[in-house]
Amino acid sequence: MTEEVPPRGVPLFVQPGIRRIVAPNPGPMTYHGTNSWLVDWDAGTVVIDPGSEDEAHLAAILHEAGGRLTHILVTHTHRDHLEGAHTLSKRTGAPTVGYRVSGDAAFAAAIGLEDGDRIAGLTALHTPGHAMDHLCFAHPDGILFSGDHVMGWSTSVVPPPPYGDLDLFIENLQRVRDRDDRLMLSAHGAAIEQPSELVAGLLEHRIARERSIEGTLDADVRPLEALLGRAYVNLKPELIQAARANLLSHLIRLERHGRAVHTGDGWRRPAASEPGENTP
Repeated sequence: MTEEVPPRGVPLFVQPGIRRIVAPNPGPMTYHGTNSWLVDWDAGTVVIDPGSEDEAHLAAILHEAGGRLTHILVTHTHRDHLEGAHTLSKRTGAPTVGYRVSGDAAFAAAIGLEDGDRIAGLTALHTPGHAMDHLCFAHPDGILFSGDHVMGWSTSVVPPPPYGDLDLFIENLQRVRDRDDRLMLSAHGAAIEQPSELVAGLLEHRIARERSIEGTLDADVRPLEALLGRAYVNLKPELIQAARANLLSHLIRLERHGRAVHTGDGWRRPAASEPGENTP
């Protein structure tokens, strides 16, 4: 699901009380840039993912909030999401809000949330996978601010533990699919207007990728780099690091389920005599 390059520094309206300002940090992992979502509630306005510490971008957020910024919410502690959080907090006095256990030693939210906590009219959903501290935020109007957990333009990179977890990512894809929200607003890219269908497709893609990676394994132990060339063909150089992370996460998941074996030198498929996931 693609979109034309959106304008920067201006609010893009989704519906009354919800608008999007796109940060000027485009790239292979961020698409057009980070979406900073401004959401009105009874006491003012919150921003979800303040994005890059770019002066024009932060000024646009402050102008649109109109002096009523009450909270600065961070879906997870990757730099493209939280970089401007401290500056906005210093300028407005609004507290930063995130998961109670930060994934970044340099960032501790002033307000730490657990799964199911409510703040500023939104409900936090802890959705670890892409990041262990990842939160989605549910709006009462059937809208889910999905961060990097669900995006329309690309599948999410899932790093291996301790930074991410593919088993948890898949569990939480199933969780948000079953919510049946009418709209998802992600941290990168356009609004997702048929989210259940999109998430079902993302789940199918992950399972297909897993089977493909399992098919690259044989009786010989092969290093990760050799498997990378088998699993991902004609990769663009800027995507190699992300593909390597996804590959390792899939291999770890396969090993957990008895469908891959890791040795000191690499990975292989289990021998027929080795216990697998269906072995008593």
